[in-house]
Amino acid sequence: MEVEIATIGGYEEVGRQMTAVRAGDDVVVFDMGLNLSQVLIHDNVETERMHSLDLIDMGAIPDDRVMSDLEGDVQAIVPTHGHLDHIGAISKLAHRYDAPIVATPFTIELVKQQIQSEEKFGVQNDLKKMSAGETMSIGDSGNVELEFVHVTHSIIDAINPVLHTPEGAVVYGLDKRMDHSPVIEDPIDMKRFREIGREGEGVLAYIEDCTNAGRKGRTPSESVARRHLKDVMTSVEDYDGGIVATTFSSHISRVTSLVEFANDIGRQPVLLGRSMEKYSGTAERLGFVDFPDDLGMYGHRKSVDRTFKRIMNEGKEKFLPIVTGHQGEPRAMLTRMGRGETPYQLDDGDKVIFSARVIPEPTNEGQRYQSEKLLKMQGARIFDDIHVSGHLREEGHYEMLQALQPKHVIPAHQSMEGFAPYTKLAASQGYTLGRDLHVTRNGNMIQLTE
Repeated sequence: MEVEIATIGGYEEVGRQMTAVRAGDDVVVFDMGLNLSQVLIHDNVETERMHSLDLIDMGAIPDDRVMSDLEGDVQAIVPTHGHLDHIGAISKLAHRYDAPIVATPFTIELVKQQIQSEEKFGVQNDLKKMSAGETMSIGDSGNVELEFVHVTHSIIDAINPVLHTPEGAVVYGLDKRMDHSPVIEDPIDMKRFREIGREGEGVLAYIEDCTNAGRKGRTPSESVARRHLKDVMTSVEDYDGGIVATTFSSHISRVTSLVEFANDIGRQPVLLGRSMEKYSGTAERLGFVDFPDDLGMYGHRKSVDRTFKRIMNEGKEKFLPIVTGHQGEPRAMLTRMGRGETPYQLDDGDKVIFSARVIPEPTNEGQRYQSEKLLKMQGARIFDDIHVSGHLREEGHYEMLQALQPKHVIPAHQSMEGFAPYTKLAASQGYTLGRDLHVTRNGNMIQLTE
């Protein structure tokens, strides 16, 4: 059986991920993501109203026109998890393919919301839920099967999809860390990865997320971030002024910890911002978390400002606002607070807890710098970097190569410079550039078997 891979997006940048795998006459598309930084550098861009071709020209979504070179029919569109760099282009591109969108329950719900907010295209693709550990047949041949393997990442319900073919398995390895003691989920299913590496024809190809491949050691567990966060919040327990926290809205495990520790130090947590309400509300509705009954979630600006007024009237020392804006996004809550555009007034000595790292990209770094500067000008004291990454470091990469023993390795989820540490790592394990180690670009094809 011919097996061919189209590397469509995410092979020259971190963002707008999209990869297609053809096995015989059947094609499966993994991820359709948005490169948010390409949007943020423009003022007042509303992607919901934009045409896909304009977003492609902007470098914001994958240029999927290379799909016309694949001789097969798309049987499934499979987003690995709910981050925008993996689902943000579905509402712009999925309608071009007569195929269902197959994802885990939490991811499907986020995709559904993405489609509902779309104003330019009507996306009618069927939405099919499939949980980790389950499989589905692809195409009519009966020879190709899709499997979901549970992984841990900085968002819940993430998987690595595996396409089983007669020539071996293709494992799409974006995005994960090896977390054996997560906060609200099962550990990563390394047992299944080791089995896949030794079943049948083994692993034909492994497509790997290289975000942190140049960092030594292993990525710490979310439970480490939880302990760090608890230590910081306990240390400010006796402060009688304002404390504000911010983290990734999609990081449900971290939000859960913030809510719990706020109550522990005698403050009422409140989730503020559209994306904060969206992700946490969805997680609670689907039963992934059980927040306190009195936890307020407010996304609409008027509701947020009303809540800020209530906090100012009743006393800042009684509340912990958990807000959007950890990357300094211009319209996020924390950025508005720093500019003095909300009823919440920061005073000298107030604490701002960043339970997130800056995404290492110039737009984000510039916006975050500006946000911190504004907060400090109002007298805020900043607690930074209370976080662990959602991506593998060196030791995790060694472990995955050992578990899967793939015949071919394809680095992804990085810029061309960012691939260098992973190519060195893979070379140390016996892979050779141009033979079985394929550094590629957006829009290329890799023929694995003929």
